[in-house]
Amino acid sequence: MSFFEAKKRDILARTGVFERDGVKISSPAAVDAEHVFPELGTVRHTNVPLLAGESFTATYLHHYRDLAAIHPRSAESASSGSCVMVENWHTVMENPVVFVDMLRTLKRQHPPDTIWYAPAAALPSTVAFLVYSGFDLFDFKGVDLKTAQGLFCTTEGEFPADEWMDAGTCSCAGCRSGDLGEHNRNALAEEIALAKKMIAMGTLREFIEGRCRSRVPLVAALRLFDARYEFIEPHAPVAREGTLKAASGESLKRPEVVRFGERVVDRFIPTRTDVAVLLPCSAKKPYSMSQSHRKFQGAIRNRGHELILTSPLGLVPRELEAVYPAAHYDVPVSGYWDREERFIIASTIARYLERHGYARVVAHLEGGSMEIAREAAETAGIELKETCRGHPTDPASLERLAEALEGERTIRPDPIKGTVSWQFDVDIPTKDLQVRGKPWRRIVVRGREQVFSIDASTGLFRPTFAGWKVLGDCYRVVIDDFIPQGDILAPGVIDADDAIREGDEVFVVGRRAFATGKAAMGADEMRRSSRGVAVKVRKVQKRAVED
Repeated sequence: MSFFEAKKRDILARTGVFERDGVKISSPAAVDAEHVFPELGTVRHTNVPLLAGESFTATYLHHYRDLAAIHPRSAESASSGSCVMVENWHTVMENPVVFVDMLRTLKRQHPPDTIWYAPAAALPSTVAFLVYSGFDLFDFKGVDLKTAQGLFCTTEGEFPADEWMDAGTCSCAGCRSGDLGEHNRNALAEEIALAKKMIAMGTLREFIEGRCRSRVPLVAALRLFDARYEFIEPHAPVAREGTLKAASGESLKRPEVVRFGERVVDRFIPTRTDVAVLLPCSAKKPYSMSQSHRKFQGAIRNRGHELILTSPLGLVPRELEAVYPAAHYDVPVSGYWDREERFIIASTIARYLERHGYARVVAHLEGGSMEIAREAAETAGIELKETCRGHPTDPASLERLAEALEGERTIRPDPIKGTVSWQFDVDIPTKDLQVRGKPWRRIVVRGREQVFSIDASTGLFRPTFAGWKVLGDCYRVVIDDFIPQGDILAPGVIDADDAIREGDEVFVVGRRAFATGKAAMGADEMRRSSRGVAVKVRKVQKRAVED
């Protein structure tokens, strides 16, 4: 028997533990596969070409015990805890469309609590991307073949060993002793260890955006993964620790960035007013902590709804400026906005303005951001009142901004409604709700009753039991007939709302208890896994059981 349990997730990538017949592996890892799977030396009919037809695959592809040889044209599914082996994956590494679409098919077909093995596919230049794609287990056959061919393996590619071995580019034991095979194996193991560390830090995506540059097909594959948003987004956490570094064009399409913009357009409920004010972003976050935004707010004086134009997020309403990733991203600032960047941001702004129908839109912007706002206004069929003359913080510009809002009624910004609508996709009455406490420990109360606490690191709301009553029927996990004594494991989950993602606040409902906590995996993984923590429980409330 074997089992696999994911410990830390990063979209499709995972760290985890695989155990089989007393052999325990901490993944991702490169192993001598015949040691873990001794039957590999004798089994037949696993090495079916990936492009083989359905009838050929059905005839010749065989499963062996808990080693499941799978194929995109096979209807047979692996069992939970087994090792999923995808033979010949190296043959699609240079074809990004086939790579992504085959992987999407396979991932949907097989249980999430399986470990994925790509025989002979891993090289130091490709293995990090394979980890990002959801593969967990590798062998040394690929690098051993390069050794036989006299090639020196690096993360940037494979080069003639006689030119590189003594070039001083590596100081590993293999290079010191002149052993090319040892060097190539070391290079693979080190790259896997580095990818594993990036998963633990929540920075694998930034790492991959840089690493994939050494192989053009992998850049294309990354873009195609992002284009399959409906496949990738359910695996993306709602928040990460640390800073989201948007340092490349691909950052505009990463699922967390796209999700933020989609929720702003489709979920977010703004403070009611007839006037929107478009403002530039700032390096300091939340924006209202910067000197420039203090000046903007001094001129606006709550006479318009403040919307911050920024890359890569597109549009950040003032109510969401502390919510991940709005307060947690960093982007290189050059003053240049490329064509795709302009199109994506302008489209987001246009969709938002069309949806909410402001009577007036004031644009306090300059340069490229002003041009983007004009493009959005043209698309949405609205007119802009432009108030900048020179820099946005120049006294003359601020005076024009204040004059443009002369006579407009003062509004009361509603960050509670804004955050709740964006996070939970519900509209709640907020007239009797108040935010109290210090910045590092804020809560939302109704009278003396606490309804939410606010996570200082992400800006997200954490409902109490009273809060879930306000929110209604959303983000629910249904469990079996038991009272949780700790975290809830996947086998105890009966159902989960489709909207749930890793890191979401959830309300747990069972026949004998309610609980509130944080999702440790997405809804689909909760429903299909037989191992692992599904919900990290914060509080449990027993309920009366009717006979």
